[in-house]
Amino acid sequence: MQLDLKQPDFQAAIPILKKIEAAGYEAYFVGGSVRDALLGLPIHDVDIASSAYPEEIKRIFKRTVDTGIEHGTVMVLDHGTGYEVTTFRTESRYQDFRRPDHVTFVRSLAEDLKRRDFTINALAVRHDGTIIDLFDGLADLKKHELRAVGDPHERFHEDALRMMRAVRFESQLGFHIEPATKEAITANAPLLKHISVERIAAEFNRLLIGIDRRFGIQDFVTTGLFAYVPALAGQRTALWHFSELPDTPFSGIASGWSALLFMLKLDPEPTLKAWKQSNDLIDLVSQTVTLLAKISMPTPWDLYTAGSRAVAVAGEVAALLEPNFDRQALAAAYARLPIHAKKELALTGRDLITAGVRPGPEMGKLLHQVESQVVAGVLHNDPKKLLPAAIEMSRERQ
Repeated sequence: MQLDLKQPDFQAAIPILKKIEAAGYEAYFVGGSVRDALLGLPIHDVDIASSAYPEEIKRIFKRTVDTGIEHGTVMVLDHGTGYEVTTFRTESRYQDFRRPDHVTFVRSLAEDLKRRDFTINALAVRHDGTIIDLFDGLADLKKHELRAVGDPHERFHEDALRMMRAVRFESQLGFHIEPATKEAITANAPLLKHISVERIAAEFNRLLIGIDRRFGIQDFVTTGLFAYVPALAGQRTALWHFSELPDTPFSGIASGWSALLFMLKLDPEPTLKAWKQSNDLIDLVSQTVTLLAKISMPTPWDLYTAGSRAVAVAGEVAALLEPNFDRQALAAAYARLPIHAKKELALTGRDLITAGVRPGPEMGKLLHQVESQVVAGVLHNDPKKLLPAAIEMSRERQ
């Protein structure tokens, strides 16, 4: 079978393969780019595997960078683009269940492919599009099936993160995990505790926003993986209910996390900190979950303090939780607010000081009172009206 290498990323990299072959070595496209191209999906980065050892690659190409030379990876720079070329290798002993203790470079493509995670990722393609399929990956692609290469228990002992990758691929690609592989995940789920939270989170985030998260989440639960990640160990039933939401994909991880934490009634800040998520995501999800709790009748102040991003995310999540929810009406209510940020308030601390108000905590409270009344529509956001009103409020507070 041939793969049409018409996609620009493949076309740009074909000369790299040809140059390696001209030097007497083998070179192939491998990994996710091959899988996605066969599925008709867009590809992003191409990975190249070769029988040439790192030092041999460096002799073939003038410009290279040692990006992971101890594991056989050298980046070849060509016309401003970097291509990672990794030597065929075997791996042995995985004491941390993530990284091999020892890597051996080999000349055999078959030896290299048999250490990979799933059959759909163990396909190799020559520069002319010829597909090398040693583990029936093409058949599994056709069946939309995830199957470990060889013994699944060995694969998951080599790298326990592969179990999270399985449920992530289930959600991302709409595939299902074949029985023997699923049984091995269930048996080896406790190994996940050896994997860093950051790596688990990277897979879980992609699971959340997949096209078929229902089955990804359900297998995340039934295999027991959920018991070895932060904050979710006691949430079997709630996670299952979450999986039964309509399959409309979330627009991003903020929507996914907001829906999940709202349904599970978990506090976003400590939960997402435990998951080592970014401060920006923590803030956005916290604002969104707060607004979701008031989504049936939000006040202008609720919308204002949430901000535009949280309003948009809350609208998306609310429409998923309640099909009759009018997210356009929510967006319109936010758009109608007199101001959308404190910097838009037509009154500043300098204005108050000039008018004789003493600076300090009380002035901050006064500005907050004016801000809240402008948002509520009690005061018009006009400096000629706000300053006299603020001075009157100041007198009343004395």
